[in-house]
Amino acid sequence: MNLSVKDAAQILSVSEKTIYRWIKKNVLPAYKVHESYRFNRAELLEWATSRRMGVAADAFSEPESDGDPLPTLYDALEAGGVAYRIEGKTRNEVLIDAVDHLRLPEEVDREYLTKVLITREQLASTAIGNGIAIPHPRSPGLLNVLRAKVTLCFLEEAIDFHALDGLPVKILFIIIAPNLRVHLHLLSRLSFALHDPDFCQMLNNTECREKIFATLAAAEEKIKIG
Repeated sequence: MNLSVKDAAQILSVSEKTIYRWIKKNVLPAYKVHESYRFNRAELLEWATSRRMGVAADAFSEPESDGDPLPTLYDALEAGGVAYRIEGKTRNEVLIDAVDHLRLPEEVDREYLTKVLITREQLASTAIGNGIAIPHPRSPGLLNVLRAKVTLCFLEEAIDFHALDGLPVKILFIIIAPNLRVHLHLLSRLSFALHDPDFCQMLNNTECREKIFATLAAAEEKIKIG
């Protein structure tokens, strides 16, 4: 939480007055520290990306990773896999079971990751509406994972994730990325895919893995065309 209102305004390419207006409306992730507002860079960029807002050209710059190729959502999902019948009666129980199903290197502390995901949900729900949530660590790159992974989880029961639309969540996309640049790239591609009617219908019907990947490939192909 090291960004000031001025910093946030520069990153989002808006005026400080606009930042204060968004804070007042409680739509921007902000924290009050000693009578001043502070922002987390990852959360701020994620908020802007999920809304397809324009940001400063250098906002996503990470010198150590800027030259690395960005993965497709298809590749990340292929690495993370699809999990069915995730169990739990509460949000925390669902996250615990979901983490148990993640394809992670042996050195990753799953208990720690679970705590990180639960803490992120307590700060602000990752539910985006229509029964879908996108759990992820508050600071991408925290787990020192080299390869980006997106795991699609179908829940056994719909669970309350405190979504703004009030609908319980039945589908999770858990993003584990090596850095913020990759995380936001995957979030952007996922946002695009979730606007594709064929992909959404496939998710709602809880289709088999083969259909999921085929439909996702078609959805991502539209990104290239667009």
